[in-house]
Amino acid sequence: MSDEQNPSAEPLPAPPLPAPTVERRRDWLPSLIWLIPIVAALVGITLVAKLLLDRGPEITLSFKSAEGLEAGKTAVKYKEVQIGTVQGITLAPDRLTVDVTVQLKKEASSFTAEDTRFWVVRPRLDTSGISGLSTLLSGAYIGADAGVSEETKREFMGLEVPPIVTRDSSGQQFLLRAKDIGSLDIGSPVYFRRIKVGQVAAFELDGDGRGVTLRVFVNAPYDKFIGANTRFWQASGIDAQLSASGFTLRTQSLATILLGGIAFQSPDDVMGPIAKENAVFSLGVDEATAMKEPDGPAQTLLLYFNQSLRGLSPGAPVDFRGVVIGEVKSIGVEFDRAERDFRMPVLVQVYSDRLRRKAGEPGRVSTVTQQQRLQYLIGKGLRAQLRNGNLLTGQVYVALDFFPKSPQVKVDTTQALIELPTVPNSLDEIQSQVQEIASKLNKVPYEEIAADLRKTLATLNKTLTSAELAARNIDTTVTPELSAAMKDVRKTVNSAERTLAEDSPLQLDLRQTLQELTRAAGSLRILTDYLERHPESLLRGKPEDKK
Repeated sequence: MSDEQNPSAEPLPAPPLPAPTVERRRDWLPSLIWLIPIVAALVGITLVAKLLLDRGPEITLSFKSAEGLEAGKTAVKYKEVQIGTVQGITLAPDRLTVDVTVQLKKEASSFTAEDTRFWVVRPRLDTSGISGLSTLLSGAYIGADAGVSEETKREFMGLEVPPIVTRDSSGQQFLLRAKDIGSLDIGSPVYFRRIKVGQVAAFELDGDGRGVTLRVFVNAPYDKFIGANTRFWQASGIDAQLSASGFTLRTQSLATILLGGIAFQSPDDVMGPIAKENAVFSLGVDEATAMKEPDGPAQTLLLYFNQSLRGLSPGAPVDFRGVVIGEVKSIGVEFDRAERDFRMPVLVQVYSDRLRRKAGEPGRVSTVTQQQRLQYLIGKGLRAQLRNGNLLTGQVYVALDFFPKSPQVKVDTTQALIELPTVPNSLDEIQSQVQEIASKLNKVPYEEIAADLRKTLATLNKTLTSAELAARNIDTTVTPELSAAMKDVRKTVNSAERTLAEDSPLQLDLRQTLQELTRAAGSLRILTDYLERHPESLLRGKPEDKK
């Protein structure tokens, strides 16, 4: 049986292997191909080391939206120099903001100061103009404004709009207080002599809610024109006023009509000491309000008018012989139960210092109280009267003047609101008189007068007819006799002329008679003189007759 047929048979031993040949090892030399990965590794290690050494701090910025931002691409710039890159964008846990992780460069480590500001630069149109147009091609980026605080932090709340004033701007900031913001906004221009010298940087509502505070930035070197007595006013839009004085229109520039603005100037161009930064000023509603002198304490008076107040509105002037000393505050209507009639109360606010102040001089301090002064003036006939200020617009104003013939009125000066007596204006008096005349005319019996007039006209017509008949009778009968009488009169006149002529006998006889009378008067005068000297001759006769 063969081995194939007997599987349990043992295998035959294998032939022996040949003995290995031992050779001497050659000297090891590296291949040049290994230089490439080695150099690459060294370069990579160097780059990583440089990156780690140049790597600055990592900060987190919070924005309301990540519009225009892209991780790994969006740059962080300061003065158009890249100082960092956006590494990641995530949604905040409260889902109200987005967190943007920014890797700053080593040389930008100072941007971790606590007062550093960041914002997203996008194409933007606002009151300060058009900005961010370069981002239309390059894309949005994050702008930065370096802080100066010694405190640092890693988390910042980004701004939604770019700041108007950066810390590297040259100039000063000032605070303005106003009742309302009007048409102003962040970026609204500030003008000096219609030249733009600054802009509104920020504004906020006062804590008590009664006003607003604006922060304006004035660029250098124009900030040196702001003194302690400088006045600011709103030059926003078109300042149009229609009052009893007429129509006025003021504006600073076309930009202020659309965007609003602020203007400033010193009274009479006399600037006081240069104002310090963050000095507080009042913001007037217009130039006239800002430039007027301080009025001192105001006094509120109550006026009652028994007439229509049409044309009178709050803000209307109160003047004394052409000098505006106050304004109307409110107008109302009330029912007087005692008189059972309606009265029209008007509250006015007057400034007595405007009357006492001389031109160029401040108001003098007086020891007389306002109540005493007012009582004295009312005793002299001071009254309030409504007068027409503009016939075209129908505006009226309150005029204070003296009416000495007015009846005396006792005024209670202890009341909080002193009532100043009033008198009706001349137009109302004329209207009252016209109304009385019209009432009297209405009582005239025109129909009876017309009937009597018709009767009188009929009688007159008969009289005229009779006169016409008489005239015809005169022409036919009286006229010839009258002509004959005129001829006789003419003859008589001619005879009288002949009689009175110079050469007429009557004139000659008359002259002779007059001459005789003259001689007789002379003899009589001589006789009278003689008798005065010798009155005894009337008894004794002439002395010559006694001889």
